[in-house]
Amino acid sequence: MDRYLLRQVVPPFAIALGVVMAALLLERLLVLFDLLAANGSSMKTFVALLSDLVPHYLGLALPAAMCVSVFSVIRRMSANHEIDALTAGGVSIFRICQPFVLTGAIFGLLAFSLYGFIQPYARYDYRSAFYFASHAGWTPHLQSKMFAESDNILLTAETVDHAGSRMWNVFIRDQTDKAHVRLISAQKGYIYIPADGSKIRLDLVDGTIVTDSADKSPSITEFTRTTRLISPEAKLDDEAYRRRGETERELTVPELYYGIRHGNPTISHSYMIAELHFRLARTAAIPFIPILACALAGVRKRQKGNPGLAIAAITLVGFDHTLQMGMSFVANMHTSPLLVIWLPTLAFAVICICMLIHQAGGIRILLTRGPALPPRELSADGLPRRITEAGA
Repeated sequence: MDRYLLRQVVPPFAIALGVVMAALLLERLLVLFDLLAANGSSMKTFVALLSDLVPHYLGLALPAAMCVSVFSVIRRMSANHEIDALTAGGVSIFRICQPFVLTGAIFGLLAFSLYGFIQPYARYDYRSAFYFASHAGWTPHLQSKMFAESDNILLTAETVDHAGSRMWNVFIRDQTDKAHVRLISAQKGYIYIPADGSKIRLDLVDGTIVTDSADKSPSITEFTRTTRLISPEAKLDDEAYRRRGETERELTVPELYYGIRHGNPTISHSYMIAELHFRLARTAAIPFIPILACALAGVRKRQKGNPGLAIAAITLVGFDHTLQMGMSFVANMHTSPLLVIWLPTLAFAVICICMLIHQAGGIRILLTRGPALPPRELSADGLPRRITEAGA
């Protein structure tokens, strides 16, 4: 039965995880596309930024996908009377929910590794890569009548094709130093971007070079074809961006614990306490999500609709916002985390268990349930002996 339940939950979990991840990443993808279009960053930069976002949104999508998949499986089994057949055979709803709870505990360990170790590094890598991408400097992907600048070179063109590699009516201002300025104009230009990321080659056709020097009169040179090498981006020092660990969200769980015990000169003590308890509380609540889904997925007889999924979504979102509010109270008002973080977590766990007990028939069913009759208590016609005697 456990293997059957787990096989049933895998396809909806994969679909729900993919849909939730796509929905969460969609807005951030638009921001990244705008960044790439404005700075001409390569697709390699886009993939790196996207990969750094995956751990953060995976931590949000994992509980939601688990809730949706367990809910869909229990809902289908209840609608097809599989739950009725199992309970008639002596299998309680608690036993049916057991493999999902164990799976939730495994996902809790995975979430702990995400919240405690992977997300802090991914968050810093994303901010660092975003910084370097937004300060990349000159872009080879030109547009018509757009100015591109890198160090001492200013480039523009009247017309640029859609690929950005062919230009017409090109103008370049190259100032090597304050005393020498070179103005270049050409009828056509061709940009060649090397695959190894080295300097970009710019071929100019039919143009004029005007060299203006402070110590002598300007000189004019005409050419039919010339080649220039341009750096694709400004070189940024590795130390231009700060080191990891200047905010509490970039610290791993051991680093947070060490900072709480021994202090951190750049981060407030209350912020580290709030962040540590927030991560642990989110991890501890994950095994109770399948219990909530099993409790809300049951379909009553002659019931047309079931708002259980909406109730589960509201409950999870409300619980997450409650934890965030509690973290804010701990960080800013020095409130005890036991009161504003762990008490809502305990209330969430109790509510999930109580809802499952109610779905099973209430506490009265648990108190009155007795062991099944042994085979020797059955009569020849298959009915319990006490029932046949009462009929006689």
